[in-house]
Amino acid sequence: MSHQKVFEQFKERAENASPLGGTLKFIVDENPILIDGNGDQNTISMDDSEADCTIVVSTEVLEKLRDGELNPMMAVMGGQIKITGDMGLAMKVQSLMG
Repeated sequence: MSHQKVFEQFKERAENASPLGGTLKFIVDENPILIDGNGDQNTISMDDSEADCTIVVSTEVLEKLRDGELNPMMAVMGGQIKITGDMGLAMKVQSLMG
């Protein structure tokens, strides 16, 4: 899956989800996707700005999560997903994935 396709999927889900209440950056195969949920609506960009929480994941793992083939907690514990920063914000990611 291309980075543009991943970005578009995040954009669609983020714009339809409740504001996150912080900034969340995904680094997917070294490409940043920033979700700013501080306002009335989540905004999404490809900025590589600082974020309250950063999640590093590969496209392959992201697709398995999306398709329900991989448990998010097992992926984190197995090192397939790396999370730094606000863990409370990381827990809100499920609202974007569902």
